[in-house]
Amino acid sequence: MTQDISTVRVGLDDRGYDIEIGHRILPDAGARILGRISGLRRAVVISDSNVAPLYAEPLIGSLDAAGVNATLVTVPAGEPSKSVEQATAIWNQLLAERIDRQTTIIALGGGVVGDLAGFIAATFARGLKFVQIPTTLLATVDSSVGGKVGINLPGGKNIVGAFWQPQYVLIDLSLLDSLPVRQGRAGMAEVIKYGVIADAEFFEYIETNVEKIRAHEPGTLKHIVSTCCQIKADVVEEDERETSGRRAILNYGHTFGHAVESATKYEKYLHGEAITMGMQCAASLSVNLKRIDAEMADRQAALFRQFELPVELDAALDSNELLELMRRDKKADQGNIRLVLPTKMGHVELVDNVPDHEILEVL
Repeated sequence: MTQDISTVRVGLDDRGYDIEIGHRILPDAGARILGRISGLRRAVVISDSNVAPLYAEPLIGSLDAAGVNATLVTVPAGEPSKSVEQATAIWNQLLAERIDRQTTIIALGGGVVGDLAGFIAATFARGLKFVQIPTTLLATVDSSVGGKVGINLPGGKNIVGAFWQPQYVLIDLSLLDSLPVRQGRAGMAEVIKYGVIADAEFFEYIETNVEKIRAHEPGTLKHIVSTCCQIKADVVEEDERETSGRRAILNYGHTFGHAVESATKYEKYLHGEAITMGMQCAASLSVNLKRIDAEMADRQAALFRQFELPVELDAALDSNELLELMRRDKKADQGNIRLVLPTKMGHVELVDNVPDHEILEVL
């Protein structure tokens, strides 16, 4: 039976790569990876304690069938694994197993695993080839594409990292069926983000297909993932290393959201939930600054609520602490907060010099 696979190309000259999107394509992963990395004989699969028991065996089996010797490294599930300590433990394990520069790192998991594995690939032996196999909705549409990899420090998220593009991204949509309901809903935060920042018609498509999306209807799911990957690929091609400001639009809501995650020690909210609150803060700020009308902010909030995502900040959070955490954001310029704010549905801009009192008001 012919598989229905969509391909999105990230065009980066000689470092370009394909994103393949389909259902039940994990069993072919070994052959597909070998088709992109000729001569591959050794791989290290990095996964976590939730995902490895479900999908590591079929992946390693497919690699073995393709003639690739694969080693599995499993880390504890959750944001705390994106740490210096965990990275050090993996570096030492790779050293003990005599991993060399002919080895490829394969990330099998959500955003935490992808970011951590990518950082390992970027740094061990001055750089190893890298493949992403995302297993969460959020990772399929966001973190697995674009080459941003990294780990957290106690004072800030993704502060230590690199730009390290994968050779290939395999997205098997059937893996999303095993996601806990809360994880699936949280992933919709990034999906909705793409409509707000770049495609008003896509935002409307999500609004009119909520029930199909929630039910993981195959055609609808494939369409939203392919659309998000194409939007991100287009942005990354224009501004791979975030030098022109174009790529910064992908961080809509993230300056607020990362502060929420840091303030709650990455324990209370999933990433998508924190980003939802961050996007609503950004929309409310835009209303206050008269960049958009209240109707757009309300429309965004209504769609979030349809996926049972939080739109209001926890009253227990300290506004001044959040503001200070926002000053540590990677987009900050000498402590001055820079924010991505909407001007209309489908368009956002990077804005400097927003007064602290305006930010505190929405916090």
